[in-house]
Amino acid sequence: MSILANKNWLSRSVPVVAALYCIIALGSALCFAQQAPSLPTAQGVWSSEQANKWYAKQPWLVGCNYIPSTAINQLEMWQADKFDPVTIDRELGYAESLGFSSVRVFLHDLLWKQDKAGFLKRTDEFLAIADKHKIKTMFVLFDSCWHPLPKLGPQPKPIPFTHNSGWVQNPGIEVLQNPAAFPHLKEYVVGFVRHYANDPRVVVWDVWNEPDNFDGGQDGRPGLEPKNKPELVNALMPQVFQWVREANPSQPLTSGVWLDSHVIDKLYPIKQTQLANSDVISYHCYGDAESMKLCIERLSTFGRPLLCTEYMARPNKSVFEPHLDIMRSSKVAAYMWGFVNGKSQTVYPWDSWQKKYTSEPELWFHDVLNRDGTPYKKDEVDYIRKVTGKK
Repeated sequence: MSILANKNWLSRSVPVVAALYCIIALGSALCFAQQAPSLPTAQGVWSSEQANKWYAKQPWLVGCNYIPSTAINQLEMWQADKFDPVTIDRELGYAESLGFSSVRVFLHDLLWKQDKAGFLKRTDEFLAIADKHKIKTMFVLFDSCWHPLPKLGPQPKPIPFTHNSGWVQNPGIEVLQNPAAFPHLKEYVVGFVRHYANDPRVVVWDVWNEPDNFDGGQDGRPGLEPKNKPELVNALMPQVFQWVREANPSQPLTSGVWLDSHVIDKLYPIKQTQLANSDVISYHCYGDAESMKLCIERLSTFGRPLLCTEYMARPNKSVFEPHLDIMRSSKVAAYMWGFVNGKSQTVYPWDSWQKKYTSEPELWFHDVLNRDGTPYKKDEVDYIRKVTGKK
């Protein structure tokens, strides 16, 4: 969900930190040219020709990472007692009014374990609502960010003034460390994907969000994640890609590179796994306009469609203008983080886990609308409509 969501990111090697500084602070002028490495393609991956042919048939995929303002996390969004189709319908109506054509939505394996029939009923209802608003959905199957111990049932109330205080990982760290639990994960993946394998309302499968990220909140939970978590994920992730392909989906698969997204000449193991298994290339970029251009320039060398599945953090100079026009002009899909200011509280910055806030920041970090649909900044909304062509 962010570079800084990982509280341990500064402990990475000096070369990685230097690369991050290069991309975010100095831009392309100080970074040397890079060429895409030759990667072995995993079994079942679409050819670049197949991927580009598919992409040519799609509308410009522009939209947001969506969770209703009434939900604090994926579990609360989908569990029967909190599922809120009225709010979803209203807020996806807002999205339609901005010219959004797609949303990225997170799932959870515990929902399948709890009640797979009910879970599918609710995702069916969500897709029907989104389709009514001419919006296609990218589902995210797994996610390594924030709380490592997800639990079903009532979810915690938001921690005041804190960014994404209730978001949960999927699978939880206890499952990730227990291979005996993997058959359930396979059942969830194959069962859910197979249900929508030929559904035109589903546009892409995002297999694993930020797989080598960690719990970003320093809130009294030390030691809940092992240092070898990235290695555990990287051992499981190729299996997950194969499970998805067992379901024979008509839609492409991806997993977005996020840490040093622009660096392609030296790929650490998880990044190799992501790129070798993805039909289309997705990435996250929370840097300025030059950072976005550099990501597009370098990742384009793989010869596959590009989807920016997270961007827009105002204090980082990751903003709509000119980022949206850069992506549209480059034929890159664009999904901003957040949408309506709600229980996820992502108007607060990442550092709200370490720095005390007592009121809403003057400059919102993420999100674009208030709950009643009024814009945080009218000029932003006007610009979005201009770029999407929505009158």
